[in-house]
Amino acid sequence: MFGKFSRRHFSKLAGLSALGMAAQPAAVTAQTATDRHAPASFPKDFVWGTATSAYQIEGAVNEDGRGRSIWDTFTHTPGKIEDRSTGDRANEHYVRYKEDIGLIRDLGARAYRFSIAWPRVFPEGRGAPNPKGLDFYDRLIDELLRNGVEPYATLYHWDLPQALEDRVGGWRSSETSKAFGDYAGYVARRISDRVKSIFTINEAGRFVNFGYGWGVDAPGLKLPDAEVNQVRHHVALAHGLAVQAIRAQGRAGTKVGPAENLATCVPVFDTPEHVRAAEIATRELNSGFLGVILEGKYTDGFLQYAGKDAPKFTADELKIISSPNDFVGLNIYAPQFYIAASDKAPGWSILPLPTSFPHMNSEWLKIGPEVIYWAPRLAAKVWNIETIYISENGTSAEDKVHADGRIYDLDRIMYLRNYLRQLQRATAEGVPVRGYFLWSLMDNFEWIFGYEKRFGLYHVDFETQRRTAKLSAAFYRDVVARNAIGV
Repeated sequence: MFGKFSRRHFSKLAGLSALGMAAQPAAVTAQTATDRHAPASFPKDFVWGTATSAYQIEGAVNEDGRGRSIWDTFTHTPGKIEDRSTGDRANEHYVRYKEDIGLIRDLGARAYRFSIAWPRVFPEGRGAPNPKGLDFYDRLIDELLRNGVEPYATLYHWDLPQALEDRVGGWRSSETSKAFGDYAGYVARRISDRVKSIFTINEAGRFVNFGYGWGVDAPGLKLPDAEVNQVRHHVALAHGLAVQAIRAQGRAGTKVGPAENLATCVPVFDTPEHVRAAEIATRELNSGFLGVILEGKYTDGFLQYAGKDAPKFTADELKIISSPNDFVGLNIYAPQFYIAASDKAPGWSILPLPTSFPHMNSEWLKIGPEVIYWAPRLAAKVWNIETIYISENGTSAEDKVHADGRIYDLDRIMYLRNYLRQLQRATAEGVPVRGYFLWSLMDNFEWIFGYEKRFGLYHVDFETQRRTAKLSAAFYRDVVARNAIGV
């Protein structure tokens, strides 16, 4: 009996006894316990969804006039992908999309974020569109709507047409920015009668640095800092041009915004001075992309830090880049920086992460549930954002298939439970998070890791293409059904 109680419980009972309150009726104490552990609810109209991207799931890389992308080239370059795989086949979603939409429906989720492959629509990046380029997405959108799932489209999830990389240097040139604007307008004309929300560019913070600075992602370049900063500027310019094109050519009321893995800052303690330091750090560390989009300028701190390597830009470009957004998508997985106030310039400091800091199956994915509370709270405060979506959150896990054929991904459930608790805390305090897209609907091609890292709610046998619900799928289904997270 005594093993069920901690020293804290005994201390509490002793305190109540001293106040003459130890003999409370059992019904009262039971009711108190029930209230204390009641599920924490999300706002009434909260959007629950899942997410994927084109190259990671579609396959069919040579079907119906699709052009080559930089990821097609990169994955076929020896030594670039950990398990030596490619996205040529992936999940065969191009032909299995109806089955996969059924998986979304079975979760009870009412939203799905997918990306459109630019090379399917414009095989050469610009110029004449491929007549069959958007046919697949028309079928996908219509099937989603038939199943009561709202489509949220992303225009760019890293699969740049190889032709643009070859012809103008890809994102090294503002010609690619202009081509993206043209592509965005064309797509908006075709799909905005059914798609009401469009994300422009996904995770510039990842593909710019990894692809053009460090040679880790496609196209595998290691450019000097000045050129990397110019690449990032061209991506920001592409976002602005896309916003303008969607407003000009899409249906009235179409909503648009970026999806960015912002540099996440967490105050080391929840005290005014550390929170303020984290606000300043959030602004400065994100000035190179999200900040310039939302403010129309690069901060003085960013320009001073970049020095001679700062991007070249014009006032007209900044005006385009800062075209008003309807929402901001934040991809949040792990805390990147713990911030402390400092009495030295710039007034904040980054604390070193200890080597013992816990992480998930992917070593980069540090477990810090508080980040999904602080990141949207700080972003909303710094840039006065009125609508935020968590456009990605999730985790890889071991996902072992047991003898009974099931996947008991308790580690993923632990991760999601704790993160969603912190997200509910944010919404309860008025942080304007309107929806959550879990990454990912199903296991898929995880970029440089190939098929070795699994992020899905559904397990995929990539030989047979069989989809199997993991235990986390049941967990998420329960969250969606109750619009609440339990203990």
